[in-house]
Amino acid sequence: MYVGTLSFDLLLGDIRSLKEKRSVVRPIVAELQRKYAVSAAEVEHMDLHRRAVIGLAVVSGDTGHLTDVLDRCERLVAGRPEVELLSVRRRLHGEDDE
Repeated sequence: MYVGTLSFDLLLGDIRSLKEKRSVVRPIVAELQRKYAVSAAEVEHMDLHRRAVIGLAVVSGDTGHLTDVLDRCERLVAGRPEVELLSVRRRLHGEDDE
């Protein structure tokens, strides 16, 4: 079993309220979950208007499939015009990890 995680640090556009922020972040999280069957959520900067960190995790029995899903998720978020992707952190965990 392998677990892959991604953490996206995002800068949001002209956002003036947390309500506006939710209207940008929630659709991204929902699309990741729907398209790629990953667990995803906003995980940091919940109290800031223009920053968000979205974390996601996926489990697979095959590292090739895991890498493919993580690559697709990264492309989806990077392609969203309403956010600027500041950084991505990727981790892969295998059965041999302690």
